[in-house]
Amino acid sequence: MSNLNIGLVGLGWVAGAHIETFKAVNGANVTAICSRREHDESALKEQYGVPLKAYTDYEAMLADPDIHIVDICTPHPFHAAQAIAAARAGKHLIIEKPICLTYEDAKAVRDAIRESGVNVCVCFECRYSAHFKMIRSVIDEKLLGELHYAEVDYYHGIGPWYGQYEWNVKKDFGGSSLLTAGCHALDSMLFFMDGKVEEVTSYHTQSQGNDFKDYEYKTTSVTILKFEGGNKIAKVTSCVDCLQPYYFHIHLVGSEGSLLDNRFYSAKLEGLVKDKWSTLETSLIDSGDVSDHPYEPQFQAFVDAIGRDEPMPLTDFDTAFESHRVVFAADLSAAEGRPVKLSELA
Repeated sequence: MSNLNIGLVGLGWVAGAHIETFKAVNGANVTAICSRREHDESALKEQYGVPLKAYTDYEAMLADPDIHIVDICTPHPFHAAQAIAAARAGKHLIIEKPICLTYEDAKAVRDAIRESGVNVCVCFECRYSAHFKMIRSVIDEKLLGELHYAEVDYYHGIGPWYGQYEWNVKKDFGGSSLLTAGCHALDSMLFFMDGKVEEVTSYHTQSQGNDFKDYEYKTTSVTILKFEGGNKIAKVTSCVDCLQPYYFHIHLVGSEGSLLDNRFYSAKLEGLVKDKWSTLETSLIDSGDVSDHPYEPQFQAFVDAIGRDEPMPLTDFDTAFESHRVVFAADLSAAEGRPVKLSELA
């Protein structure tokens, strides 16, 4: 397979993390960027350390036959239209979360991708972290038995001190607490629980603190999820208006044991003491800084999947679409004050 060239649209801090990551990925390079602002190509090379062709016209970048992958790093409301245009142009896609802000747009993106047959990576990169690989190993080895309950919670105060705050506070940009950030937690819970969600009930609220008064949507939500089959339930909190260190809370409960972040107890292992946690040493997901996120293994898996002409593992579009469908159901439940069955989002 020859090297794949990547055209990146949007040039904020997430884009910088993507450019830096691809320097370590075999088989692909970022070779172009598209931004609303004019950029001097020599200045870009000096800043990012790689030669980058600069576009201000997205359609012109899509028309470039030397671009094989489009990497969408723009603010949330632009994702859907840009993804649809790239798919129709026959470009493989990397889409930063969320894929869009409405369920109708999600279906439109899905249809464009299916019609074009392009490969897609959605940036639920936590699935590629050492922490989550460890948890999946514990689950797959049946050390927890059969899971029946999970709590996966996202606490990350996105206030005036944070890079995306200025646009994130707007309803038509951030969308909701789950869409703008907490979808990482919900997607992770689905990754651990192995099942289809039947129904959700969600509630939302908002901090009265001055740091979060400019938000145009509720900044904390709690979602209770019931799975098909009736033997699994879960809870997901998305809190972007907290004043505390970043915390990605994971608590899984099964028939043979429990896991709490990087600690566990398992009745399957002889000699463990049930009233004390045993620690599994790993690198925790404990930062909202994109430079700390496990993009490298995710992007490498994507490039390798394109080479094999196969959907990428773990964070392909269809998997991410289902996670978003649950997010949209949760937001609908909170907005209308009622339980929402996933069958309502057909």
